[in-house]
Amino acid sequence: MDIPGARCATLVDGASGLAIAAAGQHELVDQHEDAAATTDVVRAVLACPALASGRDGDDISEIVVFGTHGFHLLNLVDGDFDGRLFVHVLVDETTGNLAMARFQLRGILAELTEGGHER
Repeated sequence: MDIPGARCATLVDGASGLAIAAAGQHELVDQHEDAAATTDVVRAVLACPALASGRDGDDISEIVVFGTHGFHLLNLVDGDFDGRLFVHVLVDETTGNLAMARFQLRGILAELTEGGHER
């Protein structure tokens, strides 16, 4: 993986909650459990009126969850997909950098969606 400190990454189909692809070491849960659990988080955030932005067209595109030993980046992928895809990256606290991880993940997703606009 090209993101410093990234321990694992999973591409998830948000419609079904299934892992499409995974890389790295999924130590606590496998990529399928990871996909199902993070799908629940994404769905809860997207359905929460308190987290909705007041402006039209200003959708949630990224969710960051901090833990004591690292952080989770959940990035929703733009594009014409049957279900909403998202990427979950687990980054180590000591070797990762939030700003760099966000920047690099956005670049990777832009390449994945063939130059789709970056947020």
